Amino acid sequence: MQHQILLKTDFPDLKLLRRGKVRDVYDLEDRLLIVATDRISCFDVVLGCGIPQKGRVLTQISLFWFDYLKDVCENHLLTSDVAQYPAALQKYKDTLQGRSMLVKKADSLPIECIVRGYLSGSGWKEYQKTQSVCGIKLPAGLKESERLPGVIFTPSTKADVGHDMNIDEAKACALVGKGVFAEIRAKAVALYEKAARYAETKGIIIADTKFEFGFSDKKLILIDEVLTPDSSRFWPKEGYAPGRPQPSFDKQFVRDYLETLAWDKTPPAPAVSADVIEKTSQKYLHALKVLAGL
Repeated sequence: MQHQILLKTDFPDLKLLRRGKVRDVYDLEDRLLIVATDRISCFDVVLGCGIPQKGRVLTQISLFWFDYLKDVCENHLLTSDVAQYPAALQKYKDTLQGRSMLVKKADSLPIECIVRGYLSGSGWKEYQKTQSVCGIKLPAGLKESERLPGVIFTPSTKADVGHDMNIDEAKACALVGKGVFAEIRAKAVALYEKAARYAETKGIIIADTKFEFGFSDKKLILIDEVLTPDSSRFWPKEGYAPGRPQPSFDKQFVRDYLETLAWDKTPPAPAVSADVIEKTSQKYLHALKVLAGL
């Protein structure tokens, strides 16, 4: 079945607040409308192609986790039922259906909240050089993809354009304050641990993930997306073996493909083969089916 790819929304009578790497966000004065497109970014560069159904998958997985984790941390979701959206949005209902959320406004924190249960990605690269990740010393002799002795919180800077940079606790505290840092670290680790336990029962290892938090009415809440194939590394539990990269149900598949090309990871991005696009779409859909049963 062919699905139309949505690379960009254009609602001329709405106020576009920002166009991120994947999401278009509209300001509705008292609320925000978040629309997940089918754009995909790798190495902080938005690719020219889209991934069929990606925006729908990201939205539906986030909705599942927002509900599952609401006892750990309040979140910004108001509704994803387009019929309950303001009258001015109803003419766009076909575009919004399944890939949008109406959310509370929040003052987002200036750091990405990354939680790692396994040693992979930038964490593995840093460990090889320093035996630490974001200033957190780790035991010697750990292998790539190995489960860490304990879950670690490794924040980074936040960049809408360009590269996020891993930072240590001192730099994170300088950005958000010690009290807020302690609160987001506790919340992020608790969110990850509950989600990881659930995912393992479904045969998926959540190696690491990224959360975003903000303040709404002086209360810390979970915002943006949560535990999607864009913000997390999902590995099949079956066949997991440390000491090598793992197969995944996330955009690592596209990153690995791009690594085989002669590309310096600066715009413009190279074309992606139709086969890689289709396989990536299937990986996203598989994650949605296994985790959320959809």
